[in-house]
Amino acid sequence: MQMQEPVTITGLDTAIALSQNYLLATQNDAGYWWAELESNVTITAEAVLVHKIWGTDKNRPLHKVEAYLRSQQRNHGGWELFYGDGGELSTTVEAYMAMRLLGVSATDPALLRAKEFVLARGGIRKTRIFTKMHLALIGCYGWEGIPSIPPWVMLLPNQPIFTIYEMSSWARGSTVPLLIVFDKKPIYTVDPAVTLEELYLEPPRERRFEISRSQTWTDIFVTLDDLFKLGEKLNLVPFREQGLKAAEKWVLERQEATGDWGGIIPAMLNSLLALRCLDYDSADPIVERGLRAVDNFAIETTETYRVQPCISPVWDTALVMRALVDSGMAVDHPALVKGGNWLIEKQILDYGDWQIKNLHGQPGAWAFEFENRFYPDVDDTAVVVMALSAVQLPNEQLQQQAIARAVNWVASMQCRDGGWAAFDLDNNADWLNLLPYGDLKAMIDPNTADVTARVLEMVGRLTVPDLELALTPYNLDRALNYLTQEQESEGCWFGRWGVNYIYGTSGVLAALALIAPQSHHRQIQRGAAWLASCQNPDGGWGETCRSYDDPGLKGQGCSTASQTAWALIGLLAAGDATKEYNRDALDRGINYLLNSQRTDGTWDESDFTGTGFPGHFYLKYHLYQQHFPLTALGRYRACFAASHSSDYRQ
Repeated sequence: MQMQEPVTITGLDTAIALSQNYLLATQNDAGYWWAELESNVTITAEAVLVHKIWGTDKNRPLHKVEAYLRSQQRNHGGWELFYGDGGELSTTVEAYMAMRLLGVSATDPALLRAKEFVLARGGIRKTRIFTKMHLALIGCYGWEGIPSIPPWVMLLPNQPIFTIYEMSSWARGSTVPLLIVFDKKPIYTVDPAVTLEELYLEPPRERRFEISRSQTWTDIFVTLDDLFKLGEKLNLVPFREQGLKAAEKWVLERQEATGDWGGIIPAMLNSLLALRCLDYDSADPIVERGLRAVDNFAIETTETYRVQPCISPVWDTALVMRALVDSGMAVDHPALVKGGNWLIEKQILDYGDWQIKNLHGQPGAWAFEFENRFYPDVDDTAVVVMALSAVQLPNEQLQQQAIARAVNWVASMQCRDGGWAAFDLDNNADWLNLLPYGDLKAMIDPNTADVTARVLEMVGRLTVPDLELALTPYNLDRALNYLTQEQESEGCWFGRWGVNYIYGTSGVLAALALIAPQSHHRQIQRGAAWLASCQNPDGGWGETCRSYDDPGLKGQGCSTASQTAWALIGLLAAGDATKEYNRDALDRGINYLLNSQRTDGTWDESDFTGTGFPGHFYLKYHLYQQHFPLTALGRYRACFAASHSSDYRQ
C-alpha cells in the first residue's frame, strides 16, 4: 500500500471555499438550487411519441432530440439504463422508435447498429410491457399482448384487498390514466408512419402477441388477464363506463395549476394519452397546461433537446443548504436565509393521496418538485426539516411552526413495521409486483431503511425545543428495531433511493450515531467496518447499479465523488458515536475528494448514483457530486480541526 498523503489544513480549507463559492454562484435569485436530474433516454423518446400522437411536435424543437439520442448511443449499438451498463433492450427499442419518428431512415448506420443489438437480444418480443404499450399506440405491437386493467377497479371501496391506493403513488399516478388507454386500445397515425418490422425476429405469420407465462403459480394472473380480455371481446366488462368516468375525474382532479401530474413524466405523459383517448382537443386548456408542463421538464441546448423524468428543486435546495452549514457557513448567511424562506413557501398545506390511509395526519410536508401538492414525501420533508433547523431565519416563529407541522406529519406516516416509506402509509402489498402489468417491480412503496434512517437523523438533529415529542420513545424504538432487523449479514443496509448499500449504510449510521450510539454500538461498528472494507485502492468508494440484481456486488464499483462522500459521512458518524475513528480510511477518502476536485470547485462523475426503481430505472442527480463532497469535507474538518486539533495536519 502506498504511503498515505497527509490531509493539510490549507488544502482542506481551499477545497471547501471553492465548493462553497461554486454553489453560491449557482443559487437562483428566488432562493432555490436546482440542477439536472438525468435518466435514460426512454423519457425523451416517450415524450416524442406523445407529441407525435397529439400533433404538437412541430411546436417543439424535437429535431434536436435526434442529436441527443445519437450522443447517447454506445459503440455496441444500444442505449443504456445507466452509465456503462452495456446497453439495455427496451431502452434501445424506444430510442430506435423515437429516431424513426423523427424521420431517421432504418438504413442509417446508427439504426443498423441498434437493430443488430436488438435482434441479438430477442427483438421486440422480449421488451418490457411499457415499451410494448408505446409501440401498440402506433400499431407496432398488438394490443392483445398488453395486460388488461378493467376500469371498474376505480370503483372499489378503500377497504378490500385491492384498490388503486394499494399501488405506490408513482404507479397510481401512471396507472389510472392507463385504465382509459388500455380500455380504448387506440392506434394512432403518425407522421412519418413507422412499422418497426425490422426489429422482430419472427415473421408476421408466426408472430403472437401474448403475455408470457412463467410456469409458476403466478400464471394465475395471466389466466385472469385472459378472462378480462374475453370480457372485453364480448363487451361484458361490468361498470365499464362508470369506471372510465371515475378515472377521467381522478386524472382531472390531480392536475396541478402548472399542468403537472404527480411531478413525474410517466404520469404526465400517460395522463395526456388518456385525454387524447377521450377526444380532448389539443387547444383545451387542460391539455395545453399538460403539454407545457412537459416542456418545463425539458433541457434545450444549441444542439440537443432532452426531457428529465422529474425535477428536484426542493431536494436540491435542502441538501445544498445542509452542505453549506456543515462546511462552516454562518447560519444566518443571506444565501441560507433566502433558501430557507423559499423552502417555507413551498410547504404543502393541502391534503393529498396520503390521507386515504393516514386518517389522522395533518398537512405540513414537502414534495420533491416545484409543485406537487398531492404527493409530498417523507424523505424530502425530513431533509427540509434538518435544513431549516440548522439555519437562522428572520421570522423564527414561522420557522418553528413550519418545522412542527412537518414533524407531526412525518410522525403520522410511520408504517406498521416501524419504518417509513417515501409517499404512503403501509403500502406493501407485494403481490402487486407479480401482476403482468408490474414488470418493473415497482408497484408498491414499502418502508425502507434509508427513509427510516432519514427520519431518525431528523429527530436527532432537531434543535427547536419539544418538537421531537411528536415522535415518542415508542415510535423511535419501533424504528430502531426495524433498522436492526434490516441490517445485512455483512453489516450494511440496503439503499432504496440511492446506489446502493453505500447509500443505505451511510444514512443508517448517520441516524444511529445521533439517536442510539450506546444501545446500537455493535450495529454501528459492523456498518462502519463494512464501509471501510469496500474502500477502493484510490481511496474512494463506488458501487455499481448492478448490485441491485447481484448482491455479490455490494459496495463494489469505480470510485465516484458522491459515493465516496456517503462513505465518509457514514464513517465520521460512526466515529462520533463510538469514538473509534478509522483515521486511515477517512484520510484516504478525503484525499480522493481533494485530488479529484476541479479548479472551479466542482467534481465530475458519469455514473448514475440515484435510484428510481431498483433494477429498472436509475438517476443521476447532477448536484450529488457537488454538495455531498462538501458535506463530507465540512464534517471531517469539524471533527478533526476543532475537536481533535492535535491530530490535524498543519
